[in-house]
Amino acid sequence: MHGGSAHRKLNMKSALRRQVLRNLTTDLIKHGRIETTVPRAKELRRLVDKMITLGKRGSEHDRRQIEAYLYQPKAVVPLLMDTYAKR
Repeated sequence: MHGGSAHRKLNMKSALRRQVLRNLTTDLIKHGRIETTVPRAKELRRLVDKMITLGKRGSEHDRRQIEAYLYQPKAVVPLLMDTYAKR
């Protein structure tokens, strides 16, 4: 028996896929809404849910994990930890 797929490949190499998803995650948190393809949106949902969960916990370690993943952390992390975590 074969195991399930952990993520979608999105017809990209792994480094490019990771960069695209980091960029989409940052933009979605920053702007609240983005336009993208359905497979990218489905894969993005997993990552954004994880970032929101880290923001809700709110410890210093969680903040640093968010900063390590997102681009433009000075603009996005306060928005994530204050606005989205309280929803």
